[in-house]
Amino acid sequence: MNILIYLVFYSVCVLIPKLMADPKPQGASDMRRRNNPTYFNIGGVLSNMESQMIFKETISHLNFNSQYVPKGVTYDSTAISMDPNPIRTALNVCNYLINQSVYAVVVSHPLTGDLSPAAVSYTSGFYHIPVIGISSRDSAFSDKNIHVSFLRTVPPYSHQADVWMEFLKRFNYLKVIFIHSSDTDGRALLGRFQSSQNLEEDVETKVQVETVIEFEPGLDSFTDQLLEVKNLQSRVYLMYAGKTDSEVIFRDAGLLNMTGLTYVWIVTEQALEASNVPIGTLGLKLVNATREEDHIKDSIYVLASALREMNRTEVITKAPKDCGDSGHIWETGKTLFDYIKKQNLVNGSTGNVAFDDNGDRINAEYDIINVQSNQTQISVGQYHFSFEQNRMALKLDKDAIRWPGNTSQAPVGILIPTHLKVLTIEEKPFVYVRETQNEDDCTPEEIPCPHFNNSADNNDFVKYCCKGFCMDLLKELSAKINFTYNLELSPDGQFGSYMVRNSSMGGKKEWTGLIGELVNERADMIVAPLTINPERAEFIEFSKPFKYQGITILEKKPSRSSTLVSFLQPFSNTLWILVMVSVHVVALVLYLLDRFSPFGRFKLANTDGTEEDALNLSSAIWFAWGVLLNSGIGEGTPRSFSARVLGMVWAGFAMIIVASYTANLAAFLVLERPKTKLTGINDARLRNTMENLTCATVKGSAVDMYFRRQVELSNMYRTMEANNYDTAEEAIQDVKNGKLMAFIWDSSRLEYEAAQDCELVTAGELFGRSGYGIGLKKGSPWADAVTLAILDFHESGVMESLDNRWILQGNLQQCEQFEKTPNTLGLKNMAGVFILVAAGIVGGIGLIIIEMAYKKHQIRKQKRMELARHAADKWRGAIEKRKTLRATIAAQRRLKANGVNDPATVSLSVDALPRPCMEARSPARAWPGGCDVRQRTHHAEDTNMPYGTVLPDMIV
Repeated sequence: MNILIYLVFYSVCVLIPKLMADPKPQGASDMRRRNNPTYFNIGGVLSNMESQMIFKETISHLNFNSQYVPKGVTYDSTAISMDPNPIRTALNVCNYLINQSVYAVVVSHPLTGDLSPAAVSYTSGFYHIPVIGISSRDSAFSDKNIHVSFLRTVPPYSHQADVWMEFLKRFNYLKVIFIHSSDTDGRALLGRFQSSQNLEEDVETKVQVETVIEFEPGLDSFTDQLLEVKNLQSRVYLMYAGKTDSEVIFRDAGLLNMTGLTYVWIVTEQALEASNVPIGTLGLKLVNATREEDHIKDSIYVLASALREMNRTEVITKAPKDCGDSGHIWETGKTLFDYIKKQNLVNGSTGNVAFDDNGDRINAEYDIINVQSNQTQISVGQYHFSFEQNRMALKLDKDAIRWPGNTSQAPVGILIPTHLKVLTIEEKPFVYVRETQNEDDCTPEEIPCPHFNNSADNNDFVKYCCKGFCMDLLKELSAKINFTYNLELSPDGQFGSYMVRNSSMGGKKEWTGLIGELVNERADMIVAPLTINPERAEFIEFSKPFKYQGITILEKKPSRSSTLVSFLQPFSNTLWILVMVSVHVVALVLYLLDRFSPFGRFKLANTDGTEEDALNLSSAIWFAWGVLLNSGIGEGTPRSFSARVLGMVWAGFAMIIVASYTANLAAFLVLERPKTKLTGINDARLRNTMENLTCATVKGSAVDMYFRRQVELSNMYRTMEANNYDTAEEAIQDVKNGKLMAFIWDSSRLEYEAAQDCELVTAGELFGRSGYGIGLKKGSPWADAVTLAILDFHESGVMESLDNRWILQGNLQQCEQFEKTPNTLGLKNMAGVFILVAAGIVGGIGLIIIEMAYKKHQIRKQKRMELARHAADKWRGAIEKRKTLRATIAAQRRLKANGVNDPATVSLSVDALPRPCMEARSPARAWPGGCDVRQRTHHAEDTNMPYGTVLPDMIV
């Protein structure tokens, strides 16, 4: 029952998924894999009979190892002896191996000659039959264009470059001189050394080849070549040469005293065979290099492992059997070659057996050999495979090493110059430059620093004197680590940028400025505010920072509002407009309330007998302004109750407005402190390219490189790139003049400028933090000494004293104290108020002039009216007089006609009538004759005429 359940479970969980995954029936390829050969013949071309016996015994024992040989598969062997004649060797391969259908060939090195293994490789490679070499180390076998199917269990000589690299890094030898013969192995060794150097990720441990000496084998003298390199800086010599050439080189080097103290010789295996190897020389020897039996075993087991793996997945055809069939290419041989390269024999007889893409052995182990007294060669370390690290590792017993000069102290490996060429650049406050007529004019705190102009044909030196933070630091370093120097300014006045020169001619990128001088080894040291960054560190070496800093933004402090309208700052423009409108609206409402109120007209008798009327519009406006400006109101107050209620509300409003204005005026004019326009690098106005804000830095500087690296600042960098300056001095001056709104530069310099000029201020927090370091050439022997001296300066307070002397200078505290003291109001702040009063006075004078002119015009007009009225009255009197005269004459005529002509009775003469009031001119109360009515009546009474008698002259 349990068995039935198991079968069902197996069918559901295993068989059915397999059928669903591969519903197709087995194809022709599966059927062919079933027909793969079960008999494999392995050929061998070996140097002696002992090796042939070991070869056959190994294959015989292999058939009983089920780990490598599956059931039903049999391995056989066919071995022949190596012939010194390569032609006969090729014929033997065809006649005795290929004719026996061998699947692979194991070949060793001949006792004499070196062309026979190549003949085996050529012959077998023509049919793509894999060949496994067990002793051939020539680098030519790595060329797959020639040796298409060659692998080997020994590494080529060029692989010794890997061990050299580890050794150099262990002793910190970062500058070497490479000597090699002009054969295939010598060039391959140099190429591998340089390629491994380029793959090194750590820029601080890269080894620089100062020069390469290539010589033809078989030389008689090497003196000229050694004299060329004797005065170079490096004292470490890497040499690949044969035994005979090595003896010549060692002989001449000894005669030139180049094998003693301070020198290091590292050589390959062949050079160790020379009879005159100097004491202290270090070399390499391949472990198990001569044990053919171990290499035979490893090669056979690697081959069996490849065939086993290939038999599971690939179709294997029978090996070629006829050398005369030139048109037959064995595709299985190509596949088998690839499978062999993939194998990794962990516990092989010669160690960890693995291959690279060229079929060369990797993970080969070496002994580190040290030549000591009496030409004794002692192993002082191993280059072995570490299973813990899963990589090759170098193990050294440093105490056992005897160095040239038979000393136990490792040489520095480089010629240490004591007189250095030091470069600097003008950058306040680190370096102040003063032109002088004579270098003797420099003060004790200054250092002569001629500026060499590379573009000048006459090579003139311009004389300058330099002082500052870096100059004091240079003096301290010189005294601390004991070197002398010549100081010069940067040839082009730039720190240096990595740019393409002669781009039209396909030029390559080169460093300019200070960095270029150091990279091209025209200088030894840079003492300047040189920012440490990855781009520069790839080409030069930096000390530890002597000053830590970052990047910040310099701008001019924003000025206060215009002094003419400073008194308007407490309120916004909108509020001022609303206050102005409110004054006149309230005045209008007061007038209307007082005008239409039934209780607005109080008939109060004044002292002069007049009556006080309701508030008019002019008085209402005067009242509203008077209440707002807190002035006494002597007249024109509202009379109605409703208007007075509004007046009280307006007075409360005015009190609040005036109090608020007074408080804000004090805040704006007394406690106001100008703040920076920008908040830092993240300010939206800097990031937004559409904003009208100009910012810049210095071309090719470390700050410029920083912006290039930052992807998020790319838009900002594209905007500021067109505005960048050649020097920081120009940019700072434009900030002071207001031409540049923001200058982005090192914080140390900008803090110094802000301390010198309180109108300048740094904005925001530091970003892009870095440090200033001393620049040195790659591999400079002074690097460690300079770094230790700078660390000591930090601990002893030297750097702090330099900061206080050159950067802060006490001015920063003065600016801070100035910022904390309250401002006092002056004419600049209140000028607008005085101008307003002056405008009022001028306006009043203008208005009085207008009023006087208008009054004179009114007087002249009134006089003209009086003259016109007088003329009219005079004309009217004349007319009336004539009318009266005519009426009198007419009356006389009527009297005569009626018989009344006695003059004694009635006198009708005009002259007889009294004329006391002829001068009266009042037309309102005058009779036509010009006299008053009462007077006329009185006259009638005097003449004894009845009352009411109308005299003749009263009739018009």
